[in-house]
Amino acid sequence: MTHDEVFARVSAVLQDTFEIEAGRIRPEARLYDDLDIDSIDAVDLLVKLKPMLDKPLRPEQFKSVRTLQDVVDALVLLIDAPATSTSAAAAASATTA
Repeated sequence: MTHDEVFARVSAVLQDTFEIEAGRIRPEARLYDDLDIDSIDAVDLLVKLKPMLDKPLRPEQFKSVRTLQDVVDALVLLIDAPATSTSAAAAASATTA
């Protein structure tokens, strides 16, 4: 799955679940400051995105995300990572933030 495809899925979830206007959904948008996604909403977002993955999703894999692009990058890493290296993907995303 490409970055654009992941972004489109995340965008659809944000619009459908949180009623966020499409114009506000940009890669650089900050989840809390720009999109009003608080910690409870972030958990709901992850629950909605979990079907994109064929492996377990752990919240700590998203601990360092701040922007929508961070979410997309973390998801792409998890989607592309072999099932045994999801912790390595999480560590990689944590060090790039």
